[in-house]
Amino acid sequence: MGRLVLKFGGTSVANIDRIRNVARHVKREVDAGHEVAVVVSAMSGKTNELVAWCTEASPMHDAREYDAVVASGEQVTSGLLAIVLQSMGIQARSWQGWQIPIRTSDAHASARIVGIDGSELIQRFQERKEVAVIAGFQGINPDTNRITTLGRGGSDTSAVAIAAAIKADRCDIYTDVDGVYTTDPRVVPKAKRLDKIAFEDMLELASQGAKVLQVRSVELGMVHNMPIFVRSSFDKPEDIDPHANQPPGTLICSEEQIMENHVVTGIAFSKDEAQISVRQIEDKPGIAASIFGPLADANINVDMIVQNVSEDGKTTDLTFTVPATDYNRARETITAAKDKIGYQRLDTATDVAKVSVIGSGMRSHAGVAAKGFAALAARNINIRAITTSEIKFSVLIDAAYTELAVRTLHTLYGLDQA
Repeated sequence: MGRLVLKFGGTSVANIDRIRNVARHVKREVDAGHEVAVVVSAMSGKTNELVAWCTEASPMHDAREYDAVVASGEQVTSGLLAIVLQSMGIQARSWQGWQIPIRTSDAHASARIVGIDGSELIQRFQERKEVAVIAGFQGINPDTNRITTLGRGGSDTSAVAIAAAIKADRCDIYTDVDGVYTTDPRVVPKAKRLDKIAFEDMLELASQGAKVLQVRSVELGMVHNMPIFVRSSFDKPEDIDPHANQPPGTLICSEEQIMENHVVTGIAFSKDEAQISVRQIEDKPGIAASIFGPLADANINVDMIVQNVSEDGKTTDLTFTVPATDYNRARETITAAKDKIGYQRLDTATDVAKVSVIGSGMRSHAGVAAKGFAALAARNINIRAITTSEIKFSVLIDAAYTELAVRTLHTLYGLDQA
C-alpha cells in the first residue's frame, strides 16, 4: 500500500471512452490499496481551441483573462473523470488548482508554482478513502486571487509538484508512449526503451528536444527526489499487475538507484532552431553584452554561442542559436541595436538542427565527443557549432542531415543494442 499521483495527458482523456479507460487504471490502483490523486490535462485539442478563441476575440488580449479561459479545459476533464469514477463505485471528487490551493507567481500563462497545501487531500485519503481528481496546468496567485496557468505542458509540472506536496511514493505520468527511448523510434527503429534513467540525463534529454516530459517537471522531480514513472495509458488496465516491482515503462530516479550507467544514455534532436551570425564586430570588452543584453530584455533564450577572432585580433564574429519561434524577433532585436554593436554584416539560417548526445557516464570517460565528431565527419556531415557540458555535447548541423546524424550516433555508442 502506498500513495500515488497518476497524471493523464490530453490524448489519454480525448473522449469519454478514453476517460473510462483512465478510470479503470485508477480503479486498479485503488483496489490494490493505494491512496490515489489523479492529475488531468484538457481533452486533446481543447487547449488549442481555447487559445484560438482568445486570439480571435482580440490578438492583444489580457493575459489574466486568457488564463481564465484556457484553464477551463482541465476543469471539464477533472469533472468528467470524477463522474465516471463515481459511477464505478469509487469515492472521488474534482479539484481545481485554486481549491487545493496551488499557489503560483503572477506571471500569467507561464506562472511558477511557489507552494501547495496538500493537507486536505491527505486528510480525505485517510478519512474517506477519496480519490482526488485534480485539474492540471493551473493554480492561483494569492496576491490577486486570479487563476493562473503554468505554460504548455504544465500538467506534468502540476503532477510532480502535487506528488512532492502530499509525500507520494511515486508520480506516474501516463502518456501515448510506453516510456523513454534512447532516441525517437520514428527516426531510429532500433531505439530501445530504457527501464531507468537518471534525473540529470532526463533533464538534458527533455531540454534538448525529447518531447516525453516537460523540463520543469523533471527539475521538480530532481529537487524533491520524487521518482517519476513514464508509462502508456493505452496498455490494458486489467493486464497490469499493480504489485509488480516495475510494470512496462521508464522510471526516472536518482543516479544511485541505477546499478550500471551506460556512457551514453540517449540522443536528442531539435529542428526548431535558428542560427544568427554577427560578423566583423570590434573585439573589445562589453561587445557580447551589447548583443545578448537586448536579447535578454526581449526574453529570447540563447543556446549555442561560438566566437571567432580574426587574424589581426581586431574584429570578431559571434554566432549563436535561438528557438525558431523567436528567430524573427531576435533578428529584429539585433538589427535595432546595430549602431551600438557596430557589426558589418548579419548572416542567418533557419535550416539547421541541433543533435545532442547525453549520458552521465561521460563524466568518467574521455574521448566520447571526439569519437562522435569523427563519425559525423565520415558521413560528410559538417558541424556548424558545438557546445558541451559534463554529461552532454551538442552539435549544430544542416537540418537535411538530422536523421542520418541521429542514426549514426545511435549506432556508434551502442544504443542499438542497449
